[in-house]
Amino acid sequence: MTLVDQDFVIEQVQEKFNCTVLKCEGRPVLEYGTDAELDQIGEYVRAEFDKELLDVFFAAIESVKPE
Repeated sequence: MTLVDQDFVIEQVQEKFNCTVLKCEGRPVLEYGTDAELDQIGEYVRAEFDKELLDVFFAAIESVKPE
C-alpha cells in the first residue's frame, strides 16, 4: 500500500468533485451534495489511493440546501 499525503488526497477530491472541505477543530470534513456524489467520492478515494473516505476525512456531511 502506497502512503499518500492526506492533503494531496483532499486536493485531488476537490479538483475532481463539486464538494467543499470544511475544518472542524483543525480536521477536514467533507461537505457533499448528494448521496450519489458521496458514493462516487468514496469509490474514487478507494480506487485511486487505496484508502477509505473516513481515513482521509474526519466526517462527511450533506450540504444544506438554502430555502
